[in-house]
Amino acid sequence: MGDPSKVALLAQTTLSIHDWEGIMERARAAYPELWTAARNDLCFATTNRQAALQAIATEADAIVVIGSANSSNTLALAKVAAAAGCPTVLRIDGPDELDADALGDARVVGVTAGASAPEDLVQAVIARLAPSGGVVPVHVTEEDEYFPPPRELRELMTTFDVAAPVLFGGAVPDGTGGAFTEDRRVDASGVLAG
Repeated sequence: MGDPSKVALLAQTTLSIHDWEGIMERARAAYPELWTAARNDLCFATTNRQAALQAIATEADAIVVIGSANSSNTLALAKVAAAAGCPTVLRIDGPDELDADALGDARVVGVTAGASAPEDLVQAVIARLAPSGGVVPVHVTEEDEYFPPPRELRELMTTFDVAAPVLFGGAVPDGTGGAFTEDRRVDASGVLAG
C-alpha cells in the first residue's frame, strides 16, 4: 500500500454501531494517522434506534423489526437485537407478515423499525400485536438534528414568509419570523402526518 498517512475511513450511514466501532478500532490500530469525518458518519436516526433497541432487547422476550429485507439499517437493527441477547427476533415488512406462532409465549415484545418505515406501518404492527398490557415507548435521546436549507434558499426564506400568506390568504408575519425562517420548530413527523 502507498503512504499509510493518507488513509481515510468512511462508514455507510446505516451500519450497525457495534460493527462500525470494531472496524474503526482495527483501522486505527493499523493506521494511527487514519482520517475520518469530523462528525460521526452514522445517521442519527440509525444510531438512536439502535441505542433504544439495546435498552429494550435485554428486557424483551421478542423483538419485531419492521423494514425491508434489503434495508441495511433494518438488518442492523435485527443484528443489534440478537447481539443484545433477545431470544426471538423477527424482521417483517408489515403487519401481514407478523407470525404469532414465531413469537411463542413472549410476554414482552419490543417493536422497532428501519429509518424509512413510516409511522403508520409501525402503528399497524402494534395494533396487530394487540398488547394487553399497553405500550411503553422507549426514548433514549431527543432527535434534535437540524439540516439547514442551502444558503441560496435561506436568503429567500424571509421573502417566502411574506409572500406565502399574501398569495394564499393568510396573515403576514409580524417580523418575529414565519414558517420558513422558523423552520427549526417544524417537526418532520408532524408534517408527514398532516
